[in-house]
Order: sequence, then structure tokens, then C-alpha cells
Amino acid sequence: MRILSNQKIKITAFIATLLIVGLTNKQPIKKQQIVKNPTLSQIVNSPFAGLSDNLSTPKPANLNVKDNEKSIFYSVINEWKKYQYSINPHQLLKSGKLPNRQINFNQADLLIVLKNTRQYFQKYSQEDPDIQRAGILLTQGVTVKDILKTLDFMIVVLEEDITNNRTTRLQDANFINANFRVIKWSAHNPENPRQKQLRITKYAVFVHSGSRQKTSKYNTPIYAINEELSQNKFYTQYTKQDVLSGIYEPGGKEFGKVKPIAYLTRNGLEAALMQGTILVNFTDGTKEFLNVDRNNEMSYIRGLKATAQKRYWYFKEVDAIKGYGYKIDAKISIKPGVTFAGDVLNIGLGKIIIIEDNQKQLKMGVIADTGGAFLPNLYQLDFLAGTFASEKDFEQYIQKLPEYTNAYILVKK
Repeated sequence: MRILSNQKIKITAFIATLLIVGLTNKQPIKKQQIVKNPTLSQIVNSPFAGLSDNLSTPKPANLNVKDNEKSIFYSVINEWKKYQYSINPHQLLKSGKLPNRQINFNQADLLIVLKNTRQYFQKYSQEDPDIQRAGILLTQGVTVKDILKTLDFMIVVLEEDITNNRTTRLQDANFINANFRVIKWSAHNPENPRQKQLRITKYAVFVHSGSRQKTSKYNTPIYAINEELSQNKFYTQYTKQDVLSGIYEPGGKEFGKVKPIAYLTRNGLEAALMQGTILVNFTDGTKEFLNVDRNNEMSYIRGLKATAQKRYWYFKEVDAIKGYGYKIDAKISIKPGVTFAGDVLNIGLGKIIIIEDNQKQLKMGVIADTGGAFLPNLYQLDFLAGTFASEKDFEQYIQKLPEYTNAYILVKK
């Protein structure tokens, strides 16, 4: 990772001690009781005891102290782990409290996403070092272990409440304020310094008609990479425009290195590339979820129209809507209404987020997805709204959701 030169920054502070949290008191959880520890001894004996809370590898870390200043600054990185800019984290993150309103979410769906996200940490902590990053929350004393403890606690609460057929205590703002640190997240947008509230964009899985064979209507392929030919990463040489010019089609210079798994309209392809997952209704009567697998390692350029972007994604068939994952077979299965896409490198995977909607009602979800537009991005989250048959249905649904709003991050006390 590249950091600022010595002429700009003298790094004088490193993280020397990580926050270590032990657990005791294995007792049932009562409503509005301050619960210091969930009934999960496995947190103490967690396989993540060796997880690094370092902000970067190799060192030095992403924390630095500016010359002649006492304030700690955080070094923001992009998706290629390259330095972008430094920021005083106290401009973004401050201790707060949830307003006394009910928090709305589907209990079963949130439980699924919490469990799947927690399972990702358990399975892939070694293969995916990015999830070991504490990010900017470390400046608030929040480590990766704290995030795992938060996920575990919420899973316990939801399972108890669902088993007892009652509205979960996680929908009670008083319970949240009693049992969680509430960190208010203010936006930092280098291109719009006046923005203070988080921008909430919305994404969806759209249903598209398509064909398994090329037709006059469905003439734009979606490709999957042949794994046995992928080792030399040939696909990183070609822009989206190169791919659409026919290099993988019969007679093309790279014919045989990928395989078409669906044919859509051109608009359908652009929607698939933007949304990451689509549900294809094939002309033969079958249906299939298609999810992005890997890209050509060319950056997404904000402000550039979709058809001019050079970035191109290759897809794979999947069995559900998929979110974050270091490879296609490891991606987290996610649910609409309780999932956010965000900056997993600087904010972190698994963060619990609460936002306000247009009616000042509170919504809760998990950062369990990401995308090129969010690396880096400390001023925006993308809310997974649902599965829609058309853009019109989608636009009508999201009218009740805010464009800018107050946002909070929850961390178990």
C-alpha cells in the first residue's frame, strides 16, 4: 500500500495494543436489560483469536499523526490498496444515541444475513485478509473482534426472540442504546465537502428475459470464464468494448476461453453489470440467478456513462442473491431490506447500520456487499431494495426511501 511521502506525513504512531474482550455471565437476555455478554463461549475460544486488527499489510498502518498536530489521521485506500487521502476520523464518527423509534426489518431475513456474514469470517479469514481490516472504526477503539462479538450477540438475540415467537428486542431503540455503542456516521465526500448526511442509493435484482442461444433480440452475451484457462488472467487485457467487439465469439482471437451463459439485450447487459446480480427468465421456461464472478481489473470511473466504462464483469450461475466474497463460490448469500453495499476496506464487512427513512422510521441492515463505486467511499451506502420486474416498479418502491439520511453504526458494548 502506498502512503504519503515523508515530506507530507511523519508516521509517529502505531497500534501497539488491541482491544481484548472476554465474556462471562451466560444468562438469558431480558428486555431493556444491559447485557454485557451473549451466551456464546465460542467467542472467547474463537478461531479468530489471531485475527489482525492492523489497518494494512505490510505496515506502516493507516493511522498517522500529522506534523505539529495532535490529531490522529486515517489514510483512506482504494480497492487496489493504494493511498487516496487522509482524514480526521472525528469528522466522521461520533458517539451518539438512537432516537426513540421502532426499528423496522424482517427478523428472519436479518438473521440469515447475520449468520451468513459471520460464517464468512469463520471460513475465509485466512484466504481473505481484507476482512481482517478494522478500518477507520479502529480510531474509535473498535476492532474486528468487536464486530464478531456484535454479530454473535445479535444472532443470539434474534434466535431467542424468534423461538419465543415475539417481536425481537433488536427493534427496540431503548434496548439498542442500552446494549450497543451507537456511533453516528457523518459523510465525508471530497467532491462535496458540504455533504453531512450519508447518501443512500438503492440497488436491486432485476428480472430479465433472455435466451440460452443468440437470437436477433437477445444478442448480447454474458460470459463465464473457463476456470482451466484462467490462470494467466488473460481477461484483464480487455475492456468491455473489446469484449463486445466479438473477441470471444467464433473467429475471435480469444474464442474458447470463456463461455456464454446467457444472451440478453444490450440494456440487459448494462443492468447486469451495474447491479451485480440478475434473475434471467429464459425463453425455454427456466430461470437462473447470475452473479458477477471477477472483473478485468479496470477501475470503475464515477461520472462516466455506463456504455463508456472500460470495466467488465464475468458472471457465474448462483443459487441466491450474492453479496461480498473474495471469490464467486465464497460470496455471502444476502436478503433485500437488510443488506447494504459499502466500503469494506475502510468501513468494514459486517458493520451493523441503522438509517432513517422518509417517515423518520429506522431501518437496520448489515454491510454484506460492496462494489467498485464504494472503494473508497465514506459518504454513501447502497441499500438492497428487492427483486423487481421493471425499473418502473423499482422506482415506485424506492420513493419512500431517503436520498440522504442520518446513519449509525452499532457495536456491542
